[in-house]
Amino acid sequence: MATATTSETTAPAGGRSNAARAHVQRFGTFLSGMIMPNIGAFIAWGLITAFFIEAGFTPFGPLGGFGENAEGEPYTGLVGPMITYLLPLLIAYTGGRMVYDVRGGVVGAIATMGVIVGTDIPMFIGAMLMGPLTAWVMKKVDGLWDGKIKPGFEMLVNNFSAGILAAAMAIFGFFLVGPAVLAFSNAAASAVDFLVTRGLLPLTSILIEPAKVLFLNNAINHGILTPLGTAQALEQGKSILFLLEANPGPGLGILLAYTVFGRGAARASAPGAALIHFVGGIHEIYFPYVLMKPALILAAIAGGMTGIFTLTLFDAGLRAPAAPGSIIAVFAQATTDSYVGVAIAVTAATLVSFFVASIILKASKDKAEGDLTEATTRMETMKGKKSSVASAMVGTSGGADTGGHSTRELAEGGPVQRIVFACDAGMGSSAMGASVLRNKVKAAGFGDVKVTNAAIANLTDDFDIVVTHQDLATRARPKVPSASVVTVDNFMGSPRYDEIVEAVQQRNGAAVPAGAASGGAAGSAAGTVGEPSGGGTVTAADEGAGSSGATILTRDRIVMDGGAQNAAQAIDEAGGLLVAAGAVTDEYVASMHEREESVSTFMGNGLAIPHGTNQAKDSIRSSALSVVKYPEGLDWNGKPVTWVIGIAGKDNEHLAILSRVAKIFGNKAKVQQLDEARTADEVLDLLGKVND
Repeated sequence: MATATTSETTAPAGGRSNAARAHVQRFGTFLSGMIMPNIGAFIAWGLITAFFIEAGFTPFGPLGGFGENAEGEPYTGLVGPMITYLLPLLIAYTGGRMVYDVRGGVVGAIATMGVIVGTDIPMFIGAMLMGPLTAWVMKKVDGLWDGKIKPGFEMLVNNFSAGILAAAMAIFGFFLVGPAVLAFSNAAASAVDFLVTRGLLPLTSILIEPAKVLFLNNAINHGILTPLGTAQALEQGKSILFLLEANPGPGLGILLAYTVFGRGAARASAPGAALIHFVGGIHEIYFPYVLMKPALILAAIAGGMTGIFTLTLFDAGLRAPAAPGSIIAVFAQATTDSYVGVAIAVTAATLVSFFVASIILKASKDKAEGDLTEATTRMETMKGKKSSVASAMVGTSGGADTGGHSTRELAEGGPVQRIVFACDAGMGSSAMGASVLRNKVKAAGFGDVKVTNAAIANLTDDFDIVVTHQDLATRARPKVPSASVVTVDNFMGSPRYDEIVEAVQQRNGAAVPAGAASGGAAGSAAGTVGEPSGGGTVTAADEGAGSSGATILTRDRIVMDGGAQNAAQAIDEAGGLLVAAGAVTDEYVASMHEREESVSTFMGNGLAIPHGTNQAKDSIRSSALSVVKYPEGLDWNGKPVTWVIGIAGKDNEHLAILSRVAKIFGNKAKVQQLDEARTADEVLDLLGKVND
């Protein structure tokens, strides 16, 4: 089965449309990133409201905030303080922490108090502004005297600067941001009322449904609709806005249509996808089915409009966000007078979506026999990360490697003489992957087969097999039309490497014992496994000591219990060790983030090796490694990571360093020893070869 790497004809990576979409998605992800971690708090508030307010299931004044105590004092309850103070402050802290870790979260929460007390509405939007803004200002202020504070005065300066800035921003929020947000909220509420009273609210599906497939669903739902809906629910006890995006009906109808009228893998996987979507609440499961047949977006829009119209007809809504968008979560948050309306809305949306999708599928010549794997890959490319659920449904195991050529196709053709591992810069990931693959090819007895690495921009059409990351295949393929292109997403332990070795065995015939080749292009006497002029290829000589003679890894650059919570923080942590060692400047750490946004530096076997771009080489002062262990595991954009190794190589020394690291992490016994290590000295002893 072909993958997206064989048939994509979209604009080249970096095109204006892709860049614009990436910026919008990044902004949307940032907005939803402030809300999503706090959805549990929204649900808690919704449940407390549902049970304890005066009109709730079990009214109780001290918790619901109605009535008076024996002294005639009104009860405060939980409902009001939670939505007025707790939820906005959680959002502000989360947003601030996203920008500047805990310090940013603290000053962001303090500043948000200014907008909270300055208005009489829940300040969710104000919190989404003040939290990140204050954290960003704090980060810039800290940068003014970074490294200039005399020893012993750090705590004094840091605490007072945070307090002064947070107080100033709180005042700024009280007088300026709060009133502005209040005006915006009033305008937004008026716009919603205008649409509702005139029956135009269903038209929002024209924007919402396509945006969902473009992965702006969380940005719209949790970045915009949730704050507005929560404010509306506080006043009216419920809000229809919580169901504009979360209604599972449109997606369910499309999947049911595939179940009845689809063909092949799409039809076979649709029933399971429908269950995950409807009960599990994972809406992205149906996105590849729409991408495979883009006209189906009309079915989603029709279903969404029908659902919203039905909700307005029955005046139905939810008390709090339904997250995830499972039918269970939807009914758990529905008010008692909305059960019927919600049930009919979901059912109607499903039926209309099914009807329209069925017409489209039946009228289609190919009956939706398109490549579901390709559509899933396209979806993940737009999303910017793997979708374990969607990938599992199409048999790729949540991001398992998929290649541009099948094993059979790889085995066809003449003898393999040159294999190249290509990445964006031709220096980091490609060197690591080439080292692993080279060892496998050599072990199979094909020492005369060159395995090199290069930048995609430097590829020429004289290679037999090209190996690259699946996100880069679209750029690589036009440069090597005569080669077999194999895509991977696991640099250390990809099963595709074994397929390549098998193809070499079939195309080259009997294996030549390692070191026995004579006169070949590889140059057995010299042990060459690369090309000096390759601008990033590794040779056997490279695997010796680096030219600088400096110690690459020292004990003080090994952290045994990293504190990062995600890949971005881990890059800062590993990069910070390199900066502290004087090996690189801050600009290099910024380029490490840039590199990660381009292509993941996850290598497999629990290892990630963040490194800078080729353009940042002037920011490297000396070759160095930093090692951070995460004993509990770290989510590296959907991949499990235990070890993060930051790398900086002066004058291409990183190539030899990467080769040594690859040998260590390519050995399962060594990896197990590293995982069992408890001290930095043990790790240094195991990784000491990088200093040879």
